[in-house]
Amino acid sequence: MPRLIIHHQKHCHTYIPVIILLAVFVLIAIRQIGGYHIKIWQIMLGGAVAVLVTGQISLLDALRSVNVDVMIFLFGMFIVGEGMVESGYLSMLSHQFFSRAQSPDQMILFILFGMGFLSALLMNDTLAIIGTPLVLGLAAKFRFSPKLMLLSLAIAITTGSVMSPIGNPQNLLIALNSGMETPFVIFARYLFIPTVICLGVSFVFLRYYFPQDFLPRSFNQDTVIPDDKKRYFPVKCSLAVILISAAVNIIVSLTGGILLVPLPLIAVCAAIPVIVFGTYRVSVLKNIDWFTLVFFVAMFVLMESVWQTGFFQSFVDQNTVTSVPMILLTSAVTSQFISNVPFVALFLPMIMQAGGQTSQLMALAAGSTIAGNLTILGAASNVIIIQNAEKQGETLTFLEFAKFGIPLTGVQLVIYWVWLVLFPF
Repeated sequence: MPRLIIHHQKHCHTYIPVIILLAVFVLIAIRQIGGYHIKIWQIMLGGAVAVLVTGQISLLDALRSVNVDVMIFLFGMFIVGEGMVESGYLSMLSHQFFSRAQSPDQMILFILFGMGFLSALLMNDTLAIIGTPLVLGLAAKFRFSPKLMLLSLAIAITTGSVMSPIGNPQNLLIALNSGMETPFVIFARYLFIPTVICLGVSFVFLRYYFPQDFLPRSFNQDTVIPDDKKRYFPVKCSLAVILISAAVNIIVSLTGGILLVPLPLIAVCAAIPVIVFGTYRVSVLKNIDWFTLVFFVAMFVLMESVWQTGFFQSFVDQNTVTSVPMILLTSAVTSQFISNVPFVALFLPMIMQAGGQTSQLMALAAGSTIAGNLTILGAASNVIIIQNAEKQGETLTFLEFAKFGIPLTGVQLVIYWVWLVLFPF
């Protein structure tokens, strides 16, 4: 799989890309210039254009920096996610699932564990797209704070995605670029139990921060939504492709074989039924979150330019890339500045070169992913949630997210640290 370009030439002597990155960070935090509200993808695109225009990265390097496999995977999964929305299948599933909730506690637990486990299958960025309108609808229907529901979704899909090689783009990079032969089995063995514990801890934090939303009250249930089998057929096929492909890979892994179905291919094959059989294919292609794909492309370009300066590499030593707690901490903190996907592309070769074992790779996966719970900038899925929420008049500010996310992330990092150190398998 392509990764951020590794140059053996002398690092650039200018830190202009780092300054541009800092400006991007500040603008994303405030997202306001005068009376103009800036979208997060616009800020990231501006940063990428700035490093190109100022000659901090060549056009060829910029093109090479874009991770094609990640973009293909995202595009395919976005089609599946949008197909679930357009067909009404998501509404039907959500009604069947969330109608079982009889109290605020159960509703939030359903979101945390339901969306959390689903993100391990459909990728957290996909769940961010299809989950945002869902949780905001639930907030309006059951009188929950929209901020509680958005935070619950963000925490659920970030935390839940830790335990799967297809849960998020950075795990995808680790699974493929490390030469891991049994990624589904390894991720589950090392990260499943601590992830479940972290989801439980998240519920405790949400209950503490939003006590008024958990006061007892009755939930009125809707009438049953009819199952439109013809309209749902394409997305059912897509989900079947994902489940069967994952099952095949797991079975092959258990028998000692290598990954049989490449992960980007899973997304492409899953998208085909929606495009070929879906009567709503035009709406799907029109409503795909193209701006998020632009965000990713721009992010790859800007981060490659930052990488070429050697600025962040200068802070990394041998102990950092071989110590589980240091990998966890470095991943969580640094991902706030260069984002978790390019950080993993940068840090993974260092761990491999230093002779890192599976525990170190799993620490990299956990730390870089849980970084998304620290601040909005820690994960692209957070950006997707906020961008989609703002379309409906709701949002989470940088400080609102950080006030909740910083202490939660600290506890979750300790959980992964203790688990990986005590049970290295």
